[in-house]
Amino acid sequence: MKFMAKKPLKITETVLRDAHQSLIATRMTTEEMLPIVPVMDKVGYNAVECWGGATFDACLRFLHEDPWERLRKLRAGFKNTKLQMLFRGQNILGYKPYADDVVEYFVQKSIANGIDIIRIFDCLNDMRNLETAVKAAKKEGGHAQIALSFTLGEPYTTEYWVKKAKEAESLGADSICIKDMSGLLLPKQAAELIPALKKAVSIPIELHNHYTSGVASMTCMKAVEAGCDIIDTAISPFALGTSQPATEVMVQAFKDTDYDTGLDLNLLSEISDYFAPIRQKYLDNGRMSTKVLGVNIKTLLYQVPGGMLSNLIGQLKDQHKEDKLQEVLEEVPRVRKDFGEPPLVTPSSQIVGTQAVFNVLMGERYKVVTQQSKDLLLGKYGKTEMPFNPDVVKKCLGDEAKDAITCRPADLIGPQLPEMEKKVAPYKQQDEDTLTYALFPQVAEEFFKYREAQQTKVDPNKADTKNKAYPL
Repeated sequence: MKFMAKKPLKITETVLRDAHQSLIATRMTTEEMLPIVPVMDKVGYNAVECWGGATFDACLRFLHEDPWERLRKLRAGFKNTKLQMLFRGQNILGYKPYADDVVEYFVQKSIANGIDIIRIFDCLNDMRNLETAVKAAKKEGGHAQIALSFTLGEPYTTEYWVKKAKEAESLGADSICIKDMSGLLLPKQAAELIPALKKAVSIPIELHNHYTSGVASMTCMKAVEAGCDIIDTAISPFALGTSQPATEVMVQAFKDTDYDTGLDLNLLSEISDYFAPIRQKYLDNGRMSTKVLGVNIKTLLYQVPGGMLSNLIGQLKDQHKEDKLQEVLEEVPRVRKDFGEPPLVTPSSQIVGTQAVFNVLMGERYKVVTQQSKDLLLGKYGKTEMPFNPDVVKKCLGDEAKDAITCRPADLIGPQLPEMEKKVAPYKQQDEDTLTYALFPQVAEEFFKYREAQQTKVDPNKADTKNKAYPL
Protein backbone atom coordinates (compact mmCIF):
# COMPACT_ATOMS: atom_id res chain seq x y z
CA MET A 1 0.00 0.00 0.00
CA LYS A 2 1.37 3.43 -0.97
CA PHE A 3 2.36 5.57 1.99
CA MET A 4 0.24 8.72 2.25
CA ALA A 5 1.92 11.82 3.64
CA LYS A 6 0.10 13.58 6.45
CA LYS A 7 1.77 16.89 5.70
CA PRO A 8 3.64 16.84 2.38
CA LEU A 9 6.78 18.93 2.38
CA LYS A 10 6.95 21.49 -0.43
CA ILE A 11 10.13 22.10 -2.41
CA THR A 12 11.29 25.33 -4.07
CA GLU A 13 13.95 24.62 -6.73
CA THR A 14 16.79 27.18 -6.94
CA VAL A 15 18.93 25.92 -9.85
CA LEU A 16 17.83 28.73 -12.19
CA ARG A 17 18.72 31.50 -9.70
CA ASP A 18 20.52 31.09 -6.39
CA ALA A 19 22.27 27.81 -7.14
CA HIS A 20 24.14 29.15 -10.16
CA GLN A 21 24.53 32.56 -8.51
CA SER A 22 26.29 30.83 -5.61
CA LEU A 23 28.47 28.43 -7.61
CA ILE A 24 29.24 30.08 -10.97
CA ALA A 25 28.66 33.78 -10.26
CA THR A 26 25.27 33.80 -12.04
CA ARG A 27 26.68 32.92 -15.45
CA MET A 28 24.14 30.33 -16.61
CA THR A 29 22.56 31.55 -19.84
CA THR A 30 18.90 31.51 -20.83
CA GLU A 31 19.83 29.19 -23.69
CA GLU A 32 21.16 26.67 -21.16
CA MET A 33 17.97 26.88 -19.09
CA LEU A 34 15.19 26.59 -21.64
CA PRO A 35 15.58 22.99 -22.94
CA ILE A 36 14.93 21.44 -19.49
CA VAL A 37 12.00 23.70 -18.56
CA PRO A 38 9.26 21.32 -19.87
CA VAL A 39 10.62 18.53 -17.65
CA MET A 40 10.97 20.79 -14.61
CA ASP A 41 7.39 21.92 -15.18
CA LYS A 42 6.15 18.36 -14.60
CA VAL A 43 7.78 17.91 -11.19
CA GLY A 44 5.25 19.71 -9.01
CA TYR A 45 7.59 22.11 -7.25
CA ASN A 46 6.14 24.66 -4.84
CA ALA A 47 7.95 27.17 -7.08
CA VAL A 48 11.04 27.56 -9.25
CA GLU A 49 13.22 30.48 -8.24
CA CYS A 50 14.50 31.82 -11.54
CA TRP A 51 14.91 35.60 -11.39
CA GLY A 52 16.02 38.50 -9.22
CA GLY A 53 19.04 38.60 -6.95
CA ALA A 54 22.15 39.01 -9.10
CA THR A 55 20.60 37.52 -12.26
CA PHE A 56 19.42 40.89 -13.55
CA ASP A 57 22.83 42.57 -13.31
CA ALA A 58 24.68 39.49 -14.61
CA CYS A 59 22.37 39.13 -17.64
CA LEU A 60 23.18 42.66 -18.75
CA ARG A 61 26.79 42.98 -17.66
CA PHE A 62 28.25 39.59 -18.57
CA LEU A 63 25.83 37.69 -20.79
CA HIS A 64 24.48 40.54 -22.98
CA GLU A 65 20.96 39.27 -22.38
CA ASP A 66 17.79 41.18 -21.62
CA PRO A 67 16.69 39.90 -18.18
CA TRP A 68 13.08 40.76 -18.99
CA GLU A 69 13.23 38.62 -22.12
CA ARG A 70 14.64 35.76 -20.02
CA LEU A 71 11.69 36.04 -17.66
CA ARG A 72 9.17 36.07 -20.51
CA LYS A 73 10.75 32.96 -22.08
CA LEU A 74 10.74 31.09 -18.76
CA ARG A 75 7.14 32.10 -18.15
CA ALA A 76 6.15 30.74 -21.56
CA GLY A 77 7.81 27.42 -20.73
CA PHE A 78 6.57 26.96 -17.15
CA LYS A 79 2.87 26.46 -17.73
CA ASN A 80 2.05 24.72 -14.43
CA THR A 81 4.71 25.99 -12.01
CA LYS A 82 4.90 29.20 -10.01
CA LEU A 83 7.92 31.39 -10.71
CA GLN A 84 9.72 33.13 -7.86
CA MET A 85 12.19 36.00 -7.66
CA LEU A 86 14.41 37.56 -4.98
CA PHE A 87 13.83 41.26 -4.35
CA ARG A 88 16.09 43.42 -2.14
CA GLY A 89 13.34 45.54 -0.60
CA GLN A 90 13.82 49.23 -1.26
CA ASN A 91 17.09 48.36 -3.05
CA ILE A 92 15.11 46.31 -5.64
CA LEU A 93 17.88 44.35 -7.42
CA GLY A 94 20.53 47.02 -6.91
CA TYR A 95 22.79 48.12 -4.08
CA LYS A 96 21.17 51.30 -2.79
CA PRO A 97 17.64 52.50 -1.92
CA TYR A 98 15.39 53.68 -4.77
CA ALA A 99 12.32 55.89 -4.74
CA ASP A 100 8.91 54.36 -4.12
CA ASP A 101 7.78 54.99 -7.69
CA VAL A 102 10.63 52.86 -9.05
CA VAL A 103 9.95 50.06 -6.54
CA GLU A 104 6.23 50.02 -7.36
CA TYR A 105 6.81 50.03 -11.11
CA PHE A 106 9.42 47.26 -10.86
CA VAL A 107 7.06 45.04 -8.89
CA GLN A 108 4.26 45.74 -11.38
CA LYS A 109 6.41 44.81 -14.37
CA SER A 110 7.89 41.73 -12.66
CA ILE A 111 4.44 40.29 -12.06
CA ALA A 112 3.18 41.37 -15.50
CA ASN A 113 6.09 39.52 -17.12
CA GLY A 114 5.47 36.30 -15.23
CA ILE A 115 6.57 36.34 -11.57
CA ASP A 116 4.13 34.76 -9.08
CA ILE A 117 6.06 34.92 -5.80
CA ILE A 118 8.28 37.83 -4.77
CA ARG A 119 10.65 37.07 -1.91
CA ILE A 120 11.38 40.45 -0.35
CA PHE A 121 14.18 41.04 2.15
CA ASP A 122 16.18 43.84 3.71
CA CYS A 123 19.82 43.49 4.72
CA LEU A 124 19.08 45.07 8.12
CA ASN A 125 15.66 43.44 8.63
CA ASP A 126 14.30 47.00 8.77
CA MET A 127 10.62 46.44 7.99
CA ARG A 128 10.22 50.03 6.80
CA ASN A 129 12.32 49.09 3.77
CA LEU A 130 9.87 46.30 2.83
CA GLU A 131 6.55 48.16 3.05
CA THR A 132 6.42 49.59 -0.47
CA ALA A 133 7.39 46.34 -2.22
CA VAL A 134 4.96 44.24 -0.17
CA LYS A 135 2.04 46.61 -0.83
CA ALA A 136 2.89 46.73 -4.53
CA ALA A 137 3.04 42.92 -4.80
CA LYS A 138 -0.33 42.57 -3.08
CA LYS A 139 -1.84 45.24 -5.32
CA GLU A 140 -0.70 43.33 -8.43
CA GLY A 141 -2.08 40.04 -7.14
CA GLY A 142 1.31 38.52 -6.43
CA HIS A 143 2.40 36.43 -3.45
CA ALA A 144 4.48 38.64 -1.13
CA GLN A 145 6.95 36.58 0.89
CA ILE A 146 9.01 38.44 3.48
CA ALA A 147 12.44 36.92 4.09
CA LEU A 148 14.16 37.48 7.42
CA SER A 149 17.94 37.71 6.95
CA PHE A 150 19.18 35.19 9.52
CA THR A 151 22.26 35.92 11.56
CA LEU A 152 23.80 35.29 14.97
CA GLY A 153 24.75 37.74 17.69
CA GLU A 154 23.63 39.26 20.95
CA PRO A 155 20.30 40.73 19.78
CA TYR A 156 19.28 37.83 17.54
CA THR A 157 17.32 35.69 19.97
CA THR A 158 14.29 33.52 19.26
CA GLU A 159 12.22 36.40 20.65
CA TYR A 160 13.74 38.73 18.06
CA TRP A 161 12.79 36.42 15.17
CA VAL A 162 9.27 35.93 16.55
CA LYS A 163 8.86 39.70 16.79
CA LYS A 164 10.04 40.15 13.20
CA ALA A 165 7.74 37.38 11.96
CA LYS A 166 4.74 39.05 13.60
CA GLU A 167 5.73 42.38 12.01
CA ALA A 168 5.99 40.65 8.63
CA GLU A 169 2.54 39.13 8.96
CA SER A 170 1.10 42.51 10.03
CA LEU A 171 2.72 44.09 6.98
CA GLY A 172 0.73 41.75 4.74
CA ALA A 173 3.21 38.96 4.03
CA ASP A 174 1.63 35.83 2.52
CA SER A 175 4.49 33.70 3.85
CA ILE A 176 7.77 34.06 5.74
CA CYS A 177 11.20 32.78 4.76
CA ILE A 178 14.14 32.26 7.10
CA LYS A 179 16.94 33.37 4.78
CA ASP A 180 20.11 31.76 6.11
CA MET A 181 22.60 33.01 3.54
CA SER A 182 25.69 31.81 5.43
CA GLY A 183 24.58 28.40 6.70
CA LEU A 184 24.59 29.59 10.31
CA LEU A 185 21.34 27.99 11.48
CA LEU A 186 22.21 24.76 13.28
CA PRO A 187 19.80 21.80 13.60
CA LYS A 188 19.13 22.37 17.30
CA GLN A 189 18.33 26.06 16.72
CA ALA A 190 15.99 25.18 13.85
CA ALA A 191 14.13 22.72 16.08
CA GLU A 192 13.55 25.57 18.55
CA LEU A 193 12.97 28.44 16.13
CA ILE A 194 10.41 26.89 13.74
CA PRO A 195 7.85 25.92 16.43
CA ALA A 196 8.13 29.38 17.97
CA LEU A 197 7.42 30.99 14.59
CA LYS A 198 4.55 28.59 13.83
CA LYS A 199 2.98 29.47 17.16
CA ALA A 200 3.38 33.21 16.54
CA VAL A 201 2.04 33.48 12.97
CA SER A 202 -0.54 31.69 10.84
CA ILE A 203 1.20 31.95 7.45
CA PRO A 204 3.56 29.33 5.90
CA ILE A 205 7.23 29.21 6.92
CA GLU A 206 9.96 28.48 4.35
CA LEU A 207 13.63 27.76 5.01
CA HIS A 208 16.32 28.95 2.62
CA ASN A 209 19.81 27.94 3.66
CA HIS A 210 23.25 27.40 2.15
CA TYR A 211 25.51 24.38 2.52
CA THR A 212 28.62 26.51 3.11
CA SER A 213 29.19 25.37 6.71
CA GLY A 214 28.15 21.75 6.00
CA VAL A 215 25.02 21.58 8.18
CA ALA A 216 22.24 22.66 5.78
CA SER A 217 20.69 19.24 5.10
CA MET A 218 20.63 18.34 8.79
CA THR A 219 19.09 21.71 9.59
CA CYS A 220 16.43 21.18 6.91
CA MET A 221 15.57 17.80 8.41
CA LYS A 222 15.09 19.24 11.89
CA ALA A 223 13.22 22.29 10.56
CA VAL A 224 10.74 20.14 8.63
CA GLU A 225 10.18 17.83 11.58
CA ALA A 226 9.51 20.97 13.65
CA GLY A 227 6.82 22.20 11.25
CA CYS A 228 8.59 24.06 8.41
CA ASP A 229 6.30 24.04 5.37
CA ILE A 230 8.73 24.61 2.47
CA ILE A 231 12.47 24.19 1.94
CA ASP A 232 14.72 25.50 -0.84
CA THR A 233 16.89 22.95 -2.63
CA ALA A 234 19.01 22.76 -5.79
CA ILE A 235 19.21 19.89 -8.24
CA SER A 236 22.39 17.94 -7.37
CA PRO A 237 24.84 19.15 -10.08
CA PHE A 238 24.37 22.68 -8.72
CA ALA A 239 23.89 21.79 -5.04
CA LEU A 240 26.12 21.79 -1.94
CA GLY A 241 29.16 24.00 -1.42
CA THR A 242 27.91 27.57 -1.20
CA SER A 243 24.61 26.50 -2.82
CA GLN A 244 21.59 24.70 -1.28
CA PRO A 245 21.05 21.07 -0.20
CA ALA A 246 20.43 18.68 -3.11
CA THR A 247 16.82 18.32 -4.23
CA GLU A 248 16.95 14.57 -4.88
CA VAL A 249 18.61 13.87 -1.53
CA MET A 250 16.00 15.80 0.45
CA VAL A 251 13.15 14.23 -1.53
CA GLN A 252 14.50 10.76 -0.75
CA ALA A 253 15.24 11.63 2.88
CA PHE A 254 11.57 12.40 3.48
CA LYS A 255 10.18 9.56 1.35
CA ASP A 256 7.75 7.29 3.24
CA THR A 257 7.63 9.70 6.18
CA ASP A 258 4.89 12.04 7.32
CA TYR A 259 6.50 14.70 5.14
CA ASP A 260 6.85 12.75 1.88
CA THR A 261 7.07 15.32 -0.95
CA GLY A 262 5.50 12.99 -3.51
CA LEU A 263 8.00 14.22 -6.13
CA ASP A 264 9.11 11.74 -8.79
CA LEU A 265 12.77 10.80 -8.48
CA ASN A 266 12.84 9.70 -12.14
CA LEU A 267 11.93 13.21 -13.28
CA LEU A 268 14.49 14.71 -10.88
CA SER A 269 17.09 12.28 -12.22
CA GLU A 270 16.37 13.43 -15.77
CA ILE A 271 16.83 17.06 -14.67
CA SER A 272 20.06 16.14 -12.89
CA ASP A 273 21.37 14.39 -16.03
CA TYR A 274 20.63 17.54 -18.03
CA PHE A 275 22.55 19.86 -15.71
CA ALA A 276 25.53 17.52 -15.19
CA PRO A 277 27.36 18.50 -18.43
CA ILE A 278 26.58 22.17 -17.78
CA ARG A 279 28.25 21.84 -14.40
CA GLN A 280 31.22 20.16 -16.08
CA LYS A 281 31.49 22.97 -18.60
CA TYR A 282 31.83 25.55 -15.81
CA LEU A 283 34.29 23.37 -13.92
CA ASP A 284 36.40 23.02 -17.06
CA ASN A 285 36.43 26.76 -17.81
CA GLY A 286 37.26 27.64 -14.20
CA ARG A 287 34.04 29.51 -13.49
CA MET A 288 33.05 26.92 -10.86
CA SER A 289 35.92 27.07 -8.38
CA THR A 290 36.75 24.26 -5.98
CA LYS A 291 36.81 26.97 -3.29
CA VAL A 292 32.99 27.16 -3.37
CA LEU A 293 32.39 23.40 -3.47
CA GLY A 294 33.74 22.26 -0.11
CA VAL A 295 32.71 22.87 3.48
CA ASN A 296 34.07 26.04 5.05
CA ILE A 297 33.70 25.85 8.82
CA LYS A 298 35.07 29.39 9.12
CA THR A 299 31.60 30.48 8.10
CA LEU A 300 30.44 29.64 11.61
CA LEU A 301 33.37 31.53 13.12
CA TYR A 302 33.20 34.73 11.04
CA GLN A 303 29.64 34.63 9.59
CA VAL A 304 31.00 35.26 6.11
CA PRO A 305 28.64 34.05 3.32
CA GLY A 306 30.17 32.24 0.37
CA GLY A 307 29.72 35.14 -2.05
CA MET A 308 31.27 37.55 0.42
CA LEU A 309 34.26 35.22 0.90
CA SER A 310 34.81 35.14 -2.87
CA ASN A 311 34.70 38.95 -2.95
CA LEU A 312 37.24 39.24 -0.13
CA ILE A 313 39.61 36.82 -1.85
CA GLY A 314 39.19 38.76 -5.11
CA GLN A 315 39.88 42.14 -3.49
CA LEU A 316 43.01 40.83 -1.79
CA LYS A 317 44.20 39.14 -5.00
CA ASP A 318 43.88 42.45 -6.88
CA GLN A 319 46.23 44.00 -4.30
CA HIS A 320 48.56 40.96 -4.27
CA LYS A 321 47.79 40.55 -0.58
CA GLU A 322 46.19 37.08 -0.49
CA ASP A 323 48.30 36.32 2.59
CA LYS A 324 46.16 38.82 4.54
CA LEU A 325 42.95 36.76 4.23
CA GLN A 326 43.05 35.40 7.79
CA GLU A 327 43.52 38.91 9.20
CA VAL A 328 40.60 40.18 7.12
CA LEU A 329 38.36 37.31 8.26
CA GLU A 330 39.17 38.17 11.87
CA GLU A 331 38.49 41.86 11.20
CA VAL A 332 35.04 41.24 9.68
CA PRO A 333 33.28 40.50 13.03
CA ARG A 334 34.91 43.58 14.58
CA VAL A 335 33.70 45.87 11.79
CA ARG A 336 30.27 44.25 11.94
CA LYS A 337 30.06 45.01 15.68
CA ASP A 338 31.20 48.62 15.10
CA PHE A 339 28.48 48.96 12.44
CA GLY A 340 25.58 47.83 14.66
CA GLU A 341 25.83 44.05 14.06
CA PRO A 342 23.88 43.87 10.78
CA PRO A 343 23.20 40.52 9.09
CA LEU A 344 25.79 40.00 6.36
CA VAL A 345 23.86 39.88 3.09
CA THR A 346 23.85 42.14 0.01
CA PRO A 347 24.66 45.02 0.35
CA SER A 348 25.70 45.00 4.06
CA SER A 349 28.09 42.09 3.43
CA GLN A 350 29.94 44.07 0.76
CA ILE A 351 30.05 47.18 2.95
CA VAL A 352 31.44 45.37 6.01
CA GLY A 353 33.78 43.17 3.96
CA THR A 354 35.30 46.00 1.92
CA GLN A 355 35.82 48.08 5.06
CA ALA A 356 37.53 45.14 6.76
CA VAL A 357 39.91 44.83 3.78
CA PHE A 358 40.80 48.54 3.99
CA ASN A 359 41.31 48.33 7.76
CA VAL A 360 43.81 45.50 7.36
CA LEU A 361 45.65 46.76 4.26
CA MET A 362 46.01 50.32 5.59
CA GLY A 363 47.51 49.11 8.85
CA GLU A 364 45.12 51.40 10.73
CA ARG A 365 41.42 50.85 11.36
CA TYR A 366 39.16 53.31 9.51
CA LYS A 367 42.07 55.30 8.09
CA VAL A 368 40.24 54.96 4.76
CA VAL A 369 36.44 54.82 4.92
CA THR A 370 34.26 53.90 1.94
CA GLN A 371 31.25 56.05 1.04
CA GLN A 372 29.02 53.02 1.59
CA SER A 373 30.36 52.66 5.13
CA LYS A 374 29.60 56.32 5.76
CA ASP A 375 26.09 55.93 4.34
CA LEU A 376 25.43 52.95 6.61
CA LEU A 377 26.57 54.96 9.65
CA LEU A 378 24.41 57.89 8.49
CA GLY A 379 21.30 55.69 8.50
CA LYS A 380 20.90 55.76 4.72
CA TYR A 381 20.36 51.98 4.55
CA GLY A 382 17.99 51.88 7.52
CA LYS A 383 18.17 51.09 11.23
CA THR A 384 20.51 48.46 12.66
CA GLU A 385 19.46 46.35 15.63
CA MET A 386 22.40 47.52 17.78
CA PRO A 387 23.87 51.03 18.09
CA PHE A 388 27.03 51.98 16.21
CA ASN A 389 30.36 52.25 18.00
CA PRO A 390 30.44 56.00 18.86
CA ASP A 391 34.24 56.20 18.53
CA VAL A 392 34.06 54.68 15.06
CA VAL A 393 31.23 57.04 14.06
CA LYS A 394 33.33 60.00 15.19
CA LYS A 395 36.41 58.83 13.26
CA CYS A 396 34.50 57.88 10.10
CA LEU A 397 32.05 60.77 9.89
CA GLY A 398 33.48 63.70 11.86
CA ASP A 399 31.21 66.69 11.32
CA GLU A 400 29.06 64.66 8.90
CA ALA A 401 27.60 62.81 11.89
CA LYS A 402 25.12 65.65 12.36
CA ASP A 403 23.51 64.67 9.03
CA ALA A 404 22.50 61.19 10.26
CA ILE A 405 18.87 60.26 9.62
CA THR A 406 16.40 58.16 11.60
CA CYS A 407 13.49 58.18 9.12
CA ARG A 408 12.87 55.56 6.42
CA PRO A 409 15.68 56.30 3.89
CA ALA A 410 13.30 56.31 0.90
CA ASP A 411 11.29 59.13 2.51
CA LEU A 412 14.14 61.43 1.47
CA ILE A 413 14.17 60.26 -2.16
CA GLY A 414 11.83 62.08 -4.53
CA PRO A 415 10.19 60.39 -7.56
CA GLN A 416 12.84 59.07 -9.96
CA LEU A 417 10.86 57.62 -12.88
CA PRO A 418 10.25 60.90 -14.80
CA GLU A 419 13.98 61.61 -14.96
CA MET A 420 14.76 58.01 -15.92
CA GLU A 421 12.21 58.16 -18.74
CA LYS A 422 14.02 61.17 -20.19
CA LYS A 423 17.44 59.57 -19.97
CA VAL A 424 16.42 56.22 -21.47
CA ALA A 425 14.43 57.79 -24.32
CA PRO A 426 17.18 57.42 -27.00
CA TYR A 427 17.40 53.67 -26.34
CA LYS A 428 13.91 52.70 -25.26
CA GLN A 429 12.28 49.75 -27.04
CA GLN A 430 10.02 48.51 -24.25
CA ASP A 431 8.59 49.93 -21.02
CA GLU A 432 10.90 47.71 -18.98
CA ASP A 433 13.98 49.48 -20.39
CA THR A 434 13.21 52.41 -18.06
CA LEU A 435 13.60 50.13 -15.05
CA THR A 436 16.74 48.51 -16.43
CA TYR A 437 18.27 51.98 -16.79
CA ALA A 438 17.05 53.12 -13.37
CA LEU A 439 18.87 50.25 -11.64
CA PHE A 440 22.10 50.08 -13.64
CA PRO A 441 22.49 53.21 -15.82
CA GLN A 442 26.00 52.61 -17.21
CA VAL A 443 25.60 48.85 -17.67
CA ALA A 444 22.16 49.38 -19.24
CA GLU A 445 23.47 51.95 -21.70
CA GLU A 446 26.19 49.57 -22.84
CA PHE A 447 23.64 46.77 -23.20
CA PHE A 448 21.22 48.98 -25.17
CA LYS A 449 24.01 49.87 -27.61
CA TYR A 450 24.91 46.19 -27.96
CA ARG A 451 21.25 45.30 -28.55
CA GLU A 452 20.90 47.91 -31.26
CA ALA A 453 24.08 46.73 -32.96
CA GLN A 454 22.79 43.14 -32.93
CA GLN A 455 19.47 44.19 -34.40
CA THR A 456 21.21 46.14 -37.16
CA LYS A 457 23.17 42.99 -38.06
CA VAL A 458 19.94 41.02 -38.31
CA ASP A 459 18.24 43.63 -40.48
CA PRO A 460 20.41 46.60 -41.59
CA ASN A 461 17.35 48.20 -43.19
CA LYS A 462 15.41 48.31 -39.92
CA ALA A 463 14.13 51.87 -39.80
CA ASP A 464 12.27 52.20 -36.53
CA THR A 465 13.04 49.97 -33.55
CA LYS A 466 11.47 52.18 -30.91
CA ASN A 467 8.94 50.62 -28.53
CA LYS A 468 9.46 47.10 -29.85
CA ALA A 469 11.04 44.18 -28.01
CA TYR A 470 13.40 41.94 -29.93
CA PRO A 471 14.64 38.55 -28.78
CA LEU A 472 18.41 38.30 -28.47
